[in-house]
Amino acid sequence: MRIVEDHRPGASPEHPDLRDYVSWHAAYDDPESSLSVRLRHVQGAIVDWLDRTPGPVRVLSSCAGQGHDILGVLEERGPQDRARVTGALVEIDPTNVTIARRRIAHLGLALTVVESDAGTTDAYAGLIPANLLLLSGIMGNISAADIERLVYVSRQLCAPEATVIWTRGAQDPDLGPDIRRWFEQAGFEELSCEEWIEGTGMRVGVNRLVAPPQPLRPGELIFTFYR
Repeated sequence: MRIVEDHRPGASPEHPDLRDYVSWHAAYDDPESSLSVRLRHVQGAIVDWLDRTPGPVRVLSSCAGQGHDILGVLEERGPQDRARVTGALVEIDPTNVTIARRRIAHLGLALTVVESDAGTTDAYAGLIPANLLLLSGIMGNISAADIERLVYVSRQLCAPEATVIWTRGAQDPDLGPDIRRWFEQAGFEELSCEEWIEGTGMRVGVNRLVAPPQPLRPGELIFTFYR
């Protein structure tokens, strides 16, 4: 996200309505909230991926927040799974970074948290290629053009046959059909796409890279959060 490190509303003159991305996590405390619904289904997709993907794997989470998705899954897995998962969480908010790092240390995981702007390609240098790319909670906060760019740039972040898990609500305009088409055009086959999950407008998509990965192009802007 190309924004200042303080995500609270009013922190940026250009984006005065940006959410407080620390207190935003409080919605996960309510199991009936739409965020909790989305989290459960993202975690379910991660579990399915772990179950069908043997051996050492590398995970990359963009705009990871406090890392509830991947860390919540690994907390429930056995020591063998915890040991075979490496990778990185990229997050710009220093409070969220600290919380994620503490949880990783508590669980004894071989994951790192990089405090950086996930909306730029430079943030991913040395962290790729990933076997699992998590793009959760991003696409509802950036423009359609930025979503399309993110989909195509994903090829630069992925290992061959990598899996991408992405989310996007059905807010107006509902870009779900466009996102699914962009992934196909970018060289990803769709494995599943859950829509209107548990009566919410949430959507969770799972795609696999079938085209060759692309080299990372440094110094490029991918997306900018507008809220």
